[in-house]
Amino acid sequence: MSADARAQGCIDIARQMIEGDVGSRLDLILGGGRANFLPTTSRDPEYAAAKGKRTDRKDLTKAWQRRNPRGAYVWNSDAFAKVDFAKTSRLLGLFEPDHMQYEADRAKDFGGEPSLADMTRAAITMLGSREKGYVLLVEGGRIDHAHHAGNARRALEDTIAMDEAVKVAMEVTDRTDTLVLATADHSHTFAISGYPGRGNPILGTVTNGGQALKAKDGKGYTTLGYANGPGATIDTPRADPLQTDTTALDYRQQALVPLGSETHGGDDVLARASGPMAHLVKGTIEQHSLYYIMREALAGSSAE
Repeated sequence: MSADARAQGCIDIARQMIEGDVGSRLDLILGGGRANFLPTTSRDPEYAAAKGKRTDRKDLTKAWQRRNPRGAYVWNSDAFAKVDFAKTSRLLGLFEPDHMQYEADRAKDFGGEPSLADMTRAAITMLGSREKGYVLLVEGGRIDHAHHAGNARRALEDTIAMDEAVKVAMEVTDRTDTLVLATADHSHTFAISGYPGRGNPILGTVTNGGQALKAKDGKGYTTLGYANGPGATIDTPRADPLQTDTTALDYRQQALVPLGSETHGGDDVLARASGPMAHLVKGTIEQHSLYYIMREALAGSSAE
């Protein structure tokens, strides 16, 4: 947090989630960022060489447990699987010191992480009995990170993970009383280019009729690419994608403008919904309209 923010009395997000007026009332928090909850004197429970980042000596995981003696704090998939979600009133799950693993890397995680779909199912099981309803935010945040890295494969695999989470939400809720809304906060400079034949691998180079299509420089090109980002070259000719495995997990799609991190785009983003007030999610609408749609669905009538 910046010195200016601290000077104005702002406290960091981890403290807001545990001690803040709004954050302390959250029934469920699942994600990464564990190091921000632990003091620098505390070793991470999963990675022996890692420590907390807090310089105020606060252990916010212990503070949360003191505030919620009937709640459950977990940091790995085994402990998560043992929670009785239907009977747990509060749940805090911090599965990584930093960001959660990409879906493509999750199986290699040392301590084990639940999938986005697993966490969604657990959350709805836990919150579904609330008589006044509930608001659950599920974010596939690493889709964005992979795009910034120019790594289409990881972005797509995390998109599939998000799709599976939405599927779970649709399966375990009642469409007559639960609004399920899926959208994004922005696009990226991600593009599908060329005329690949039907059935051509989305991560592959553009081919049609068994023939590789080539650009003006005589080299092949991939179906997926970015307008800017780390996949661009500056002083050297671009590599020929036909000479590399473009489906490899760490492959970066080529880009036009060389940047250290790919940027957001300016496209309208998709918004789709099912359930109460879903009929209002159609055509082109302003972003802020989604708030009112969600409020109406939760309240059942105009809320003051």
